[in-house]
Amino acid sequence: MKIASFNINGIKARIAALTDWLNAAEADVVVLQEIKSLDETFPRAHFEDLGWNVETHGQKGFNGVAILSKLPIEDVMRGLPGDESDEQARYIEATVTGERAVRIAGLYLPNGNPVPGPKYDYKLAWMERLRIRAAELLAGEMPVVMLGDYNIIPEPRDAANPGKWVDDALFLPQSRAAMRAIQWQGWTDAIRIRDPWSTRGPFTFWDFQGGAWNKDDGIRIDHLLLSPQAADLLVETGVDREARAAEKPSDHVPVWLRLAA
Repeated sequence: MKIASFNINGIKARIAALTDWLNAAEADVVVLQEIKSLDETFPRAHFEDLGWNVETHGQKGFNGVAILSKLPIEDVMRGLPGDESDEQARYIEATVTGERAVRIAGLYLPNGNPVPGPKYDYKLAWMERLRIRAAELLAGEMPVVMLGDYNIIPEPRDAANPGKWVDDALFLPQSRAAMRAIQWQGWTDAIRIRDPWSTRGPFTFWDFQGGAWNKDDGIRIDHLLLSPQAADLLVETGVDREARAAEKPSDHVPVWLRLAA
């Protein structure tokens, strides 16, 4: 089962680039972030015609997450538990069933800038809610993949130029500590475990500003976390870096993993 995450940065602007990548990638399940679309305006029929089952949790002009799956999608949950007043569409969870059932938790974690301020407070509070939900998922003892745009640079090696991020919400000590508090519950960072001794990258995001792509001034903020049951099934992982060079690309690239059948 090939499972991928892709922050598409606007489904309407990137539908051609996304379709090209989907046709080439041959994934079974794809979690999207920043669809920037209401559920009713998401181009569902386009993807259904390509053979995808579609579930969305959208928001007009901002945020928004979706699951595309060639496999049946069951037991869909929209929104991260813990704050009924939170109206931002950043979390979707469902079970996909192939040879085995896998729980998919797709997320678009808040950016948190500027710091200090209410946006950063919201980021940390959201991460604490995620930590609680992550513990609940682990308690279920089934294969779980918790993936998406975490807006966290975990370590200096996850940035080409870590010095320029020291005051950014993506790299502040409190942000990284909140990420570790989730991982240390027992989650495996699938991209990092494939090459634990790498001293630079791989990167998953290059800003549109300042020629970041041409300079390879990237960061790794798109992550695939695996429950122990999913980690036992891990076969391979990848970062589809070439997607950043496509026509009208997103500023993120897809990250993916393959689990044994």
